[in-house]
Amino acid sequence: MEGSGKRDDIAANQMHNQGLNNKKFPFYVLSEESWQEGVAHEEAPQKIVKETNRKIYRHERQNRFLLKKSEDYDVFDDVFDTPTIMVINSMINDGLIQSFKSHFASGKESKIYFAIRNDGTPVAVKIYLTVSAEFRKRLRYIAGDPAFNSIKKGSRSMMAAWAKKEFRNLRAAYQNKVRVPAPIDVRKNVLVMEFIGDKEGNAYPTLVNSDVSAEDYKQIIDQVTRLYQRAELVHADLSEYNIMKSDDGIMLFDFGSAVNINHPNAKQFLLRDILNINRFFEKRGVTVLDAGLIIDKIRSEKI
Repeated sequence: MEGSGKRDDIAANQMHNQGLNNKKFPFYVLSEESWQEGVAHEEAPQKIVKETNRKIYRHERQNRFLLKKSEDYDVFDDVFDTPTIMVINSMINDGLIQSFKSHFASGKESKIYFAIRNDGTPVAVKIYLTVSAEFRKRLRYIAGDPAFNSIKKGSRSMMAAWAKKEFRNLRAAYQNKVRVPAPIDVRKNVLVMEFIGDKEGNAYPTLVNSDVSAEDYKQIIDQVTRLYQRAELVHADLSEYNIMKSDDGIMLFDFGSAVNINHPNAKQFLLRDILNINRFFEKRGVTVLDAGLIIDKIRSEKI
């Protein structure tokens, strides 16, 4: 584990130094053919090839993407191990992402970055930490899910399966008009989705950092009901920390733990979600409904 951290630090320093020396280019593109040959190609006319430490990379590598501002380099931290960089490079080659701008959110098992697509559209890129021990606590959320049956617990493959699980959950919710970020793509441990915030990369605040009202409470219950009835999902990790308050209203996010309503613990997870929301709004002085009555309504109401 210690050796992996050193490799990542060296990689970050190399990318940073390359960026400062070549500010005129927005980023590099590394083709699949070039990857095998150890040669990098820029989008700019001039080609730049730089030797990297062969003990670390085993062959020459060039910077995948070059950012325009020096402050942008703080995104190259411990999450950007070699396999993750390869995934991001493939997204750049495919035109999915042009450049990373900043890191704006962290969790126990992932970090989220503000990035720009080729057309200028802002997106959020969620990268699951492949060394996170938090996934050991997530086993109850994947019990009975065939996607995880043959995967060794705690492996990189498990992180990739978890990212795909969140993508599927987001897609099901979005397609059923639940207010969630639109999912765009997922590759291994990297998930790309709609960015909920302004064009400068400022995400809208979560409930814990917002003034809240009875209308906010009602919107959340309505969204949880729609999620259950239409998408047939229970969020299973809902709290004031993964609900945003945007200009257009309440927005739910962080769907990695969400389970199907037929999951053996679905009712227990739903009750916990409601109790979390009630606790928060009561603390903020908003009148809440009885949790049992809310759950009966959610499970029986047809919308």
